[in-house]
This record gives sequence, structure tokens and C-alpha cells, in this order.
Amino acid sequence: MKVRPCLALSLIDTEGLDTCLLAWLRATPIDGKSYLMKKFLVLLALTAGFSVPASAQTLERIQSTLELKLGYRTDAEPMSFADEDGAPAGYTPLICVQVAQALVNALQLSELDVEFVAVDTANRFEKVASGEIDILCGAASITLGRRELVDFSIPVFVDGTSLLVPANSSDSFVDFAGKKLGVRGDTTTEANLMITLEASEMQAEVIRFVDHAAAMGALENGEINAYFADQSILTTLWRQSPKAADLKLSTDILTLEKQGLAIARGDTEFRLLIDEILSDFYGQGYIQSLFPNFLPGIEPGDAMKAMYMLAPTMR
Repeated sequence: MKVRPCLALSLIDTEGLDTCLLAWLRATPIDGKSYLMKKFLVLLALTAGFSVPASAQTLERIQSTLELKLGYRTDAEPMSFADEDGAPAGYTPLICVQVAQALVNALQLSELDVEFVAVDTANRFEKVASGEIDILCGAASITLGRRELVDFSIPVFVDGTSLLVPANSSDSFVDFAGKKLGVRGDTTTEANLMITLEASEMQAEVIRFVDHAAAMGALENGEINAYFADQSILTTLWRQSPKAADLKLSTDILTLEKQGLAIARGDTEFRLLIDEILSDFYGQGYIQSLFPNFLPGIEPGDAMKAMYMLAPTMR
């Protein structure tokens, strides 16, 4: 699909974003649902918003091939997921769409073929490290362990791990000692749950699930006493549950995790350009405008408000 991009994106104006950005993507109105196509072409904008040298390997390859590959999670709504038609959608993929537009301007490309590649929790960082994808646009927490394999942009979101529990139960974590706690396996959330249990000197039966759907089925059927996950994901799971009235979200926030875009480790020029683009997005109010669209009815917490001030880096 060939389309002409916006010549001057007014990112503060969400209504303008509807008119301009979503006009060249298969999209619904901004409501945190369907936004993106598997593949689309971005043509050169007539005005370049950035002038950054393109000397690093990723930038050279993008200029040579006119291709950009973006990884996305299919099951981490509202952060990164596949919609009903299997197309990528969510908070972070939408940011990456805008990053792609900014790269076209910065590198003065005639066109850019952007492809979304589905990844999972087991292979997402390896695909970045191997060069199979250029940017990971998923719900990726920034950790020192992961930075041994990939680099991260400045933060684009701050999330907290919490519990989704039956409505008639306590919502305090300490009251689930000896109970069955569900968690998605092979994630930082699982690691944080184990650390929290140890720090609290609590014993509990930890049941690991391969995906959120299986965990929610177990919670709804009373097979586990609580489900431990990122608060943003739990909020969406709760709202979508057919038994939402029988569940509630704990008020306990057990950990805070910064999330960023993962890119190849050691590619300093590419990371610098991505960080400059994201810093401009913060300055234009774009990042701030996304929160109510993907988490409607919820106010950003203190950690998110702090990120809005601290994440942008001055030129």
C-alpha cells in the first residue's frame, strides 16, 4: 500500500493525528484497538525534522535496503498485540509507526518498506540481536540482564506488577501466602514474583502459564487464587473478561518497570537517533497523548508522570 505521509505531524493534536496518521494506515478511531497493517510504505516527507549523521550499521542498512523490520508482541494488550484481523496494534507499535515516519525524514529516504514481524517472549530479544528485526516494539522491560544482549531506547512507558483477584478476596499480596499464584513463565514478571515472595518471606504455589488467556481461564474457574502480571495488561484482561464483575484489581503495586524499544547492542548511532526522535515526541506531547487512548478511564500514576519529565534527553 503506497501512501503519502503527513508533511508536518502535529503530535499534540490527537484529532489531527486521527486525520493525518490514521489516514494512511488501516485503522479505527483512536481507542487503543486496531491501528496497523502488517506492511506499509512510507514515502519521503517534504520537510525533514532531523539532521543526524547515518554512520552506524543499522542506519546504513536501512538506507541501502529501504527496509525497516519492527517486532511486536501478539498477546500483550494494550501495549503490543494482534487485533481481531491479526494485524499489529497497541501503544508501542503505534509509537514505532511514528518512529518510522521520523526515520524517513531524518535519513531523507525516497521510501521505506516497513514490515511488522510477530515475536514471542522466548525469541524477541534474540531476533533483535541477530538482526532479524531492527526495533522491538513490545512490552519490553529494561533490565541489566537484557542489556547484555540488546540496547534500549529511553523509556516509553512505566508499568507496575500487580494482582488480579476474585472480587470477594483480599487484594493485599501478603494475604495470598500459601495460595496458588499464576504468572506468565519466562518473563521479568515471573522473576519479580519470585523476588517478591522471597523478600516477603512468603510461601506460595506458583503456577506458570504459557499465555494470558490460559491464566485468565484458570482464574475465572477458581483454579488459581490470583494472577500476577503488569498492571496495564491486567487492566485490559479484567475489562475483557466475561466474569469481570467477579474480579478486581489489587491496589498493591509490587514492582515498577521501565519499558523501552529494544535495538541492536552497541549500535550507538541508531540508538542516538531513536532517542532523539523519542525525546522530540515527548516535547511535542505525543507520548503523553497515548495513555488515555489505550487505558481509557485511568489516570497516569506518579511513575508515568515522572517519566514524562525525566525520559526526554536534551539536545
